[in-house]
Amino acid sequence: MGEFDFIAQHFRPLAGRGAMELRNDGATMALPAGEELVLSSDTMVEGLHFLPDDPADTVARKLLRCNLSDLAAMGARPRHYMLNVSVPAGRHYDENWFTKFASGLAADQKQYDISLLGGDTTGSPSPLMLNVTILGSVRQGEVLRRDGAQPGDGVWVTGSLGRAALGLQVRLGKLDGGEASLVEAYRIPTPRVGLSLYGIVSAAMDISDGLVQDCGHIAEESGVAITLFEEKLPFTSEVMAHMATHREMILLGGDDYELLMTCPPTQEDALQVHCREHNVPLTKVGTVTEGQGVTMLDKQQQTISFSRTGWQHF
Repeated sequence: MGEFDFIAQHFRPLAGRGAMELRNDGATMALPAGEELVLSSDTMVEGLHFLPDDPADTVARKLLRCNLSDLAAMGARPRHYMLNVSVPAGRHYDENWFTKFASGLAADQKQYDISLLGGDTTGSPSPLMLNVTILGSVRQGEVLRRDGAQPGDGVWVTGSLGRAALGLQVRLGKLDGGEASLVEAYRIPTPRVGLSLYGIVSAAMDISDGLVQDCGHIAEESGVAITLFEEKLPFTSEVMAHMATHREMILLGGDDYELLMTCPPTQEDALQVHCREHNVPLTKVGTVTEGQGVTMLDKQQQTISFSRTGWQHF
């Protein structure tokens, strides 16, 4: 099957308004009056972000949801996405694999009301590489940023932490007794799209590289210090079951794709009410102070020393 037949079979059915049925070199996107464009891009590489034997549909859904999480962290509504695929020859990434991959995209397109606008397909000399550029919109001037945290703000996270990091260890055969739900958390994150937090939170981002490292981004951009409290972090019982043997991995683990936010005390009630109305679990895990850097305290209020801060590509 040639490149254009490949596109027609797997991706044309996913094309939305403005995509011109993927027959053109570009696409168009209209924005509602009073809104501005928000863009984000993420790449997933076989062996780094997913395993070669991960189900094709979950690879597709993780690819989309990681990007959707970026939009959620900026308070934007997702609308469309662009897809780039670089396929290695002579591997198991055949027509059947991409049929399942496309079915995963289709399922999440329906769930999140988005559509494909275009992209590119190429060969790859080694791993399968997948890239999505997601396009969303937000009312002008209302995008959430990382640089607004102020001393006195609380630090909040949605959902629970550590499950995806443990799920990867289960998949690698390095964790005995891991439950299937941990693997599910690693394969298919839950982006917190649909929240309207402008005017409530002072800074926001999603947790992809780990809580401590991502708090470090907010602290640096805002010119503040952040203190986290281990005993307040939201962990499920299945995660706590591995705390004694995998404590640092759990505390630093990435791939959560939960929202990390700072919120002034005067807006805490509004934040809690809004998240409750959207059935999004929410936990206060720390405070913002003057200074710099991120500190995590244990139950004895002693500083925890880590061997690293989180995931680093370089």
